[in-house]
Amino acid sequence: MQAKRRAFILGLGALSLSACVGGGGRSMGGVVSRAAEPGMSPVPNAGFDAWVASYKTRAAGRGIAASTLDSAFRSAGFLPGVVERDRNQTEFTRTLEDYLAIAASPDRITKGRASLARHRTTLSAIESRYGVEAEVVTAVWGLESQYGERRGTVPVISALATLAYDGRRGAFFEQQLTAALRILQNGDTTPANMTGSWAGAMGHTQFIPTSYLEYAVDFTGDGRRDIWADDPTDALASAAAYLSRAGWRKGQPWGVEVRLPAGFNTALAGRGKGRAPSDWAALGVTTADGGRLPNHGAGSILIPQGPSGPAFLIFNNFNAIARYNNAVNYVIGVGHLSDRLRGAGPLRASFPPDSAGLTMQDRQELQRRLTAAGFDTEGSDGVIGAKTRAAIEGFQRARGMAVTGEPSAALLQTLRG
Repeated sequence: MQAKRRAFILGLGALSLSACVGGGGRSMGGVVSRAAEPGMSPVPNAGFDAWVASYKTRAAGRGIAASTLDSAFRSAGFLPGVVERDRNQTEFTRTLEDYLAIAASPDRITKGRASLARHRTTLSAIESRYGVEAEVVTAVWGLESQYGERRGTVPVISALATLAYDGRRGAFFEQQLTAALRILQNGDTTPANMTGSWAGAMGHTQFIPTSYLEYAVDFTGDGRRDIWADDPTDALASAAAYLSRAGWRKGQPWGVEVRLPAGFNTALAGRGKGRAPSDWAALGVTTADGGRLPNHGAGSILIPQGPSGPAFLIFNNFNAIARYNNAVNYVIGVGHLSDRLRGAGPLRASFPPDSAGLTMQDRQELQRRLTAAGFDTEGSDGVIGAKTRAAIEGFQRARGMAVTGEPSAALLQTLRG
């Protein structure tokens, strides 16, 4: 299995997701919006052309037909924007609080419930076949492509060939390129329809080509495993098939929020440190509302933001989601969003202040006051992203302050005036 199949793509550890919502200006699921991006049209490149000629010989030796190569590369070319994106990926880690503010935002929950209702018949059939709950499949869909709204518009053959030629991870991307050609050779889609993210993740559920070959299914029965079509059926079934083969157990939660006792030994927390729920209960662990822990087999305690933040008791299904994407925030994001789609409320525990001493409410107030002062953060979700930092810089510059772009309690106090 490709346990970390898209770790290189996903901008939020994985959030995963280019869903730019509100003030964060962040990327989730590695997908891109439907609008054309700069640098994503082919440009002449003699070195690239020479590499393609050499690659075609290698691909033919791997069983790729000349007709497939000709059709795939007829309109393909070097994409400078892909290289730029690959070399300038932002290196940062979102806190779980920020991640969930995006992954389980009110907008994503509302859209998810509408999508769940709209496709209930299909999702129920998928659940019956693969044993993965409809809400979980829908949550994966929501994080990967905003329920199909952001599937990506970059030509996959051009993107993968560009990355393989560029060479930073050449062997990996050449493997993905060959897999993409096999998909075309199998007749599942056409070169024109094979679009996705700048790094080759495709369709509603953002499979990379090797994952597609191993896990994608033809649930509609039309002879093609079409994860790119407006109809999401094959893509949703493919995500369920993936989770099923990763060991998903129907009826078991991914995890539950718990309350830790005062003085809890944090050395006991962490993935792989499983104990029976009765053992955790004996140590004073309860559900978040003080109730009895559910018994779904051995589970581990996770405290992603330390003992002063939310804590979770995670079960086997956490690991199944992690096979889809191994980032802890991503797994909790899928799990929590699926709970919200099922009707559950927000987490009960509060998160600690950030490194600047600001709570989520403080950051939201900061964004609202910046926007009111004429420095638009384009939302007040409390996530400090590129747009909020630009607004802070603008405000600081206008006030003759040191231009840092960093939020702080002092800045908030200045804005309160």
